[in-house]
Amino acid sequence: MAAGRLAGSAWRRAVSLSGRCCPPGGRRERGGSSSSTTALGKTLDNSEVTQEEIVLPRKKTWDKLAVLQTLASTVKRDPTAAHYMFYDDPYLMPRNAANSRLFALAKESGRNAAKYMVKQFPQYFDKTLAEPNVACLMPDTLTPQIEGVSEEALKERIYLRRVKESVDLFDQLVQAGTSVSLETTNSLLDLLCFYGDGESSLEEEKEQKEDLEEPGVNTSEQKAPRRQFQRGSQSFSSRWRENNNAERIFKIMPERNAHSYCTMIRGMVKHGVSAKAYDMYIDLLNERHKADVHTFNVLITAVPFLKDRFLERWELAKVFLNHMVQQGVQPNLLTFNALLKTLRRCGGVGRSMSPLVIKEMEALDIEPSLATYDHLLTIFYRGGDLSSSGIISEVLDDVERRSFTPQDPDDANFFATAMQVCCDLKDIKLAYRLNRAMEKGDNWKFLDMDRLNAYWSKFFSLLCMMEQIDTVLKWYKEMSTSLFYPSPKNILDLLQALDAANHLEVIPSVWEDMKQLGFNRRQDLLEEVLSLMSREQHPEEIQLAFAKCAEDIKAVHEQTGREQVPLEWTGSALGRVAVLFSRAGRTQDAWNMMERFQKINRIPTDQVMDEFLTCAKQTSCPDEAIKLVKLATSLGLPAAQRLKSRTEKEFELSEKQKETLESIRPDSDSDSDSDSDRE
Repeated sequence: MAAGRLAGSAWRRAVSLSGRCCPPGGRRERGGSSSSTTALGKTLDNSEVTQEEIVLPRKKTWDKLAVLQTLASTVKRDPTAAHYMFYDDPYLMPRNAANSRLFALAKESGRNAAKYMVKQFPQYFDKTLAEPNVACLMPDTLTPQIEGVSEEALKERIYLRRVKESVDLFDQLVQAGTSVSLETTNSLLDLLCFYGDGESSLEEEKEQKEDLEEPGVNTSEQKAPRRQFQRGSQSFSSRWRENNNAERIFKIMPERNAHSYCTMIRGMVKHGVSAKAYDMYIDLLNERHKADVHTFNVLITAVPFLKDRFLERWELAKVFLNHMVQQGVQPNLLTFNALLKTLRRCGGVGRSMSPLVIKEMEALDIEPSLATYDHLLTIFYRGGDLSSSGIISEVLDDVERRSFTPQDPDDANFFATAMQVCCDLKDIKLAYRLNRAMEKGDNWKFLDMDRLNAYWSKFFSLLCMMEQIDTVLKWYKEMSTSLFYPSPKNILDLLQALDAANHLEVIPSVWEDMKQLGFNRRQDLLEEVLSLMSREQHPEEIQLAFAKCAEDIKAVHEQTGREQVPLEWTGSALGRVAVLFSRAGRTQDAWNMMERFQKINRIPTDQVMDEFLTCAKQTSCPDEAIKLVKLATSLGLPAAQRLKSRTEKEFELSEKQKETLESIRPDSDSDSDSDSDRE
């Protein structure tokens, strides 16, 4: 290293003294004319070479996180660990998707509560002494420092985002006859349009609730006007009230510029009053102002709420595009994304026009973002339409070559949308390509907790449908709990894949995962597990494991608690548990399940009866066989006589047992009653 630095400094001194250098291995001519050849084959005189300026490369600057990023690249994901956002504590780790969402919301709620306390009670957080005192780590000052009624105080409150205080101070300045500059007023409009004129007061919400719940009035008749969707409004409950502070301040402004109009337009579109935003845009044109690109972007996104017909929406979007050309506004990536987002709600018009939008982006050298591809896939595959199967392949060709950075809020939707398309197409190769693209670079950061779970859930369902069982189990082991929490549908898909591949010996381990995920009370999953385990006879070791699962299921049905209602036994579940106990040689447990048929007024199937009789024979329990015959007779089953004959032939009965078996006959009284009824 030291030798390299010395050589470099010597080279720089030589260059600075001579102003020129010799080619490697060459020598400098003292006189005469000579020539040298360049890499392109051109011949230059030495006089030209001596005048060439040598530019030394700049020093390489490293990112502050370069070392940490390099170390992080050497660490692989632990498939047994939970998501990094959760605490590394078994008690605090979520068990399923619902718990993970609850824990994530709890953490965010805690942060919001801390911010609220600091904002509402700043006097208790004024101790900023620290050793060492690092300024960037100290809390921000949230208390206004400028007292009095002045424009500077107004600017400070706008900077601190105090909506109500800013409006009150502005009104005081206006009432005092003090003029507020256009720049400050526009900043106040920006604040009001962003926050929607602040939150509505608790008193107003209470009054609205009392109006809706007024006794003696038909509630449905009052709610109907509120729920009625009007053209130009994106939501049923808009936070943009009539004649709010933003509109009031805008009207009393002595001077308005393009910024004032554009702010109002963006605020109206954001808070669900697109019709007012369009009227404001017409006023902007009448005042001979020009809108900026961000205003045109929000207007294009508001087109579906201004027009009903698909063709009318496209025509209005073209009007805005033509206005951009006339006003000399250069479109950006968000402009084309907004246009594609509008085309998503234009039906067949969107399918025919979206390729032209992509070509226009290429002509302007604008690289698509993930949101662009998300809108494109939604346009062509909306509602499960699979006629355009080549679109996603072309999209993946572009996505695989790039590592994306966030440029649009809708970028985060791409991977989940694309995986859904792969599932609809049932194309596992496309899913593998998409997964490789997701893991490339920092693309995985686009998936938050909810989208991550949805993405992997769809991917796993496709694996269960299309892949070999060994591959499915390998992915299941690597994905489960560390990447996603299997949903009930994923468990059902896995059970069906095990059934198709005849790998039912894995069911006990899947049952343990079901208990961990909290799915052991799902009736549909319990029925599927019992059906698969009781379908065929398996080796003794597997039957013992199945009987252990059946015992857990029996305990689940009998489990009671303060917040748990015991599950009701179905005839099929009861019979399958009895079969599993019988095949494992647990005669007494099987008989306990048989007795439950009378309690729930259900009739066991012939398979259940035969399995129990076989179990009684293997364990040499003729008394249990006689009990079975009595049960079948009391229930009036047609198989009672057949079971009685099997018991006589297959069991070694004592004289007393034979007499007991012979005495078991259908109730003659009931027969005579039925005969008299027929007469």
